[in-house]
Amino acid sequence: MAWSLRFQGVGNASAVELGSPMSTIERDGAPWLTIDCGAEGLTAFQATYGHLPRAIFVTHVHLDHVAGFERLFVDSYFSERRGQTRLYVPATVVPLLHRRVGDYPNVLAEGGANFWDAFQLIPVGDAFWHDDVRLEVFAARHHWPETAYGLRLKGALAWTGDTRPIPEVLARYADADELIAHDCGLHGNPSHTGVDDLEREYPAALRQRMMLYHYASHADAESLRARGHRVARPGETVALAEPSAERRQPA
Repeated sequence: MAWSLRFQGVGNASAVELGSPMSTIERDGAPWLTIDCGAEGLTAFQATYGHLPRAIFVTHVHLDHVAGFERLFVDSYFSERRGQTRLYVPATVVPLLHRRVGDYPNVLAEGGANFWDAFQLIPVGDAFWHDDVRLEVFAARHHWPETAYGLRLKGALAWTGDTRPIPEVLARYADADELIAHDCGLHGNPSHTGVDDLEREYPAALRQRMMLYHYASHADAESLRARGHRVARPGETVALAEPSAERRQPA
């Protein structure tokens, strides 16, 4: 069984030409679990797979990560999949997501529908099961505590989400040779990692496993590469190792 990660988009909120930061874990070339739901990323997803995501993990609710939800609602609600699109959302993020995308009068003009009717909403804690595989959730440092999270598929992938450096967290959640997809721009700020932060806070052995995304421009990407970093491109697919995550055995 082959596992891979496809980057639907790699840019920050202003870099529309790079796509919203969103990716999909693939199994044997098919979408398995998507991370976030940005508008440009959703378009890229549909162009690649011919349909919209069936299962999504939400890292946080800034609009470059959740602006695709209105379109996903329409696609899910008016189809035989109504109520079947799985949304794995950290429990502390659920009320924020509801206020951001689900809480407005009459999601349909004619009434009679709730936003969450379209989805199977699954609040998650430190870990959750998807398709009989256990994934882990960890806190990121982005704006305010308990509002942003990363995702680990043990042995294969650690996705940081938007974050400042979190070396103490990755020491635990990326300790099995995972590919680390890390937020990094040319310049840092109080919410995001800059390349100087990355090089200062992480040991070289950890940086060698990193693939950077959430940068501001193609020129910034080239500058990051010139410093020796691996930088994701929109639409790029990278191979993942076979996960060592716990799997549920058939009854």
